[in-house]
Amino acid sequence: MSEQDLSYEEARDQLIEVVRTLEQGGTSLAESLALWEKGEELARTCQTALDGARARLDEVLGAEPEN
Repeated sequence: MSEQDLSYEEARDQLIEVVRTLEQGGTSLAESLALWEKGEELARTCQTALDGARARLDEVLGAEPEN
């Protein structure tokens, strides 16, 4: 399963784990770079989900009749 196929919650949870691992240290430079790249992709997945949710809210709120 790629990062794009994850739900927001799954991507967020994996991102938290990536950050914890990086903060703990003890990984090689290659492992750290791979984790960083995975974290970047997970962050993009989360942002895309949030942007989609915001667009849906804006659409619904924009469709409401004004008082």
